[in-house]
Amino acid sequence: MRVNKNSIALDKFINKALYSSKSGFYMKKNPFGKNGDFITSPNISILFSEMLSIWAVAFWQNLKCPKSINLIDLGGGNGQMIYDMNCSLKNFPKFYDSCNFFILEKSPYLKKIQKQKLTKFNIKWIKDLKEVTRGYNIFIANEFFDALPIKQFFKIKNKWTERFVILDKNNNKNFLNIPSNIKKLEKKLKFKISKNQTVIEYSPLALKYLQKISKKINNKKGALLIIDYGYISEKMKDTLMAIKKHNTTNVLEEVGKADITYHLNFKVLEKIIKNFKVKCQGITTQRNFLINLGIKERAEIISKNLSFSKKADIYYRLNRLINEKQMGNLFKVMLITDSKINFKTGF
Repeated sequence: MRVNKNSIALDKFINKALYSSKSGFYMKKNPFGKNGDFITSPNISILFSEMLSIWAVAFWQNLKCPKSINLIDLGGGNGQMIYDMNCSLKNFPKFYDSCNFFILEKSPYLKKIQKQKLTKFNIKWIKDLKEVTRGYNIFIANEFFDALPIKQFFKIKNKWTERFVILDKNNNKNFLNIPSNIKKLEKKLKFKISKNQTVIEYSPLALKYLQKISKKINNKKGALLIIDYGYISEKMKDTLMAIKKHNTTNVLEEVGKADITYHLNFKVLEKIIKNFKVKCQGITTQRNFLINLGIKERAEIISKNLSFSKKADIYYRLNRLINEKQMGNLFKVMLITDSKINFKTGF
């Protein structure tokens, strides 16, 4: 339902702000790194991608070392993660020779950056998951789902409303809550998402991706590893925010110039995937996941004969990844596999 032609549903507004071919935030700039708007784990330390490489090899071994496996980087960022993974996976030649690397990337601008960075590796860029051929798959979603547009619903005076954005006659943007039939959404999700809630955040696009990926990992065919900032709670909350130059800013004011994002509710993700014949092997913090995989021991090995300043730099970066007050607890890791698989490495 629309109030007038000047209103637009929140997810459509976010989609336009982030992915419009002319002015979308991700379509015309490189937002990653110190000089960008935010920094991701692969750009902080090579140790992050090395741990993912070890994890991927262990999962492949759990599948009895198939002769061919696809590794799909969902949203390749500036290409750093897949670059470092290729470098470290060369130390596991049997796995490396059986692995086909893919990057799912929507932004032509970022794709260009990735291609420049990754010239020496054999990587295929795809626009749709349909392009991933049959076989075994490892999907890695590092800060992928938080970049997908969301809808928001608020319970006001015991009635559910959906958040829209409206333009007034002076082109000022404001939020507007419009009455909504929440049962329609619950029918789609096949569970009562509104139960005991006053706020709902839900991404229709995330649902589509989860459905498609679940089909590709069914019948012991693989896994989806999600690494993202978020929380584990039965109660949902309003987490919508905009980020520009490493600081939060107004969602409605810096359209196309700031990232619009939100915190994933991992409990809700777990409920969504229950209908897709897959199972959640575990949800943990980034800190636990990386420590379980041996990140501290790896830091010790590579810093052994280095100068004090280089050693200090390695541990400073490691600390950013695993400290409870930094990314360690803010970021969560979730593993989704076919229901017949049992694999707890890292969890």
